[in-house]
Amino acid sequence: MTVDWSEQRCWEDVAEGDELPPVAFPLTVYRLVVAAGANRDFNAIHHNSEFARASGASEMYANTTFLLGMWERTVREYIGVQGSIVGIKGFRMSSFNVVGQTVTVKGRVAGRREDGPLGLVDLEVWSEHDDGVSVGPGTVTVSLPRRG
Repeated sequence: MTVDWSEQRCWEDVAEGDELPPVAFPLTVYRLVVAAGANRDFNAIHHNSEFARASGASEMYANTTFLLGMWERTVREYIGVQGSIVGIKGFRMSSFNVVGQTVTVKGRVAGRREDGPLGLVDLEVWSEHDDGVSVGPGTVTVSLPRRG
């Protein structure tokens, strides 16, 4: 799916219960190795199957920074380039996200409020794979531009 970055969502466009478009992330060996190198997490559990299995996992698995980046990309596509991520709470891993799985990040608008000139939106966000929810749910608070 291609994102049209010229479109900007505003605070007034958002209603409680709105769903974020889900974003799927196939976890390939290549993707895990590149992610480990990019964020300098060279622990072998993230790029070596034998080492990961010896530590109790079924296969090499995505690291925290990569998983958090999945949330950020999903939220960024929803809020547009003029939106800002204000805070993240409840980011908790409940199961491994291993090579060969596809992890899909989903979310919905949990609430919206005004804070002075800011239009704030609380998004409930979580990650899923074939075994269910693997990360979250948590809350990502964002600021969106306001009309007029």
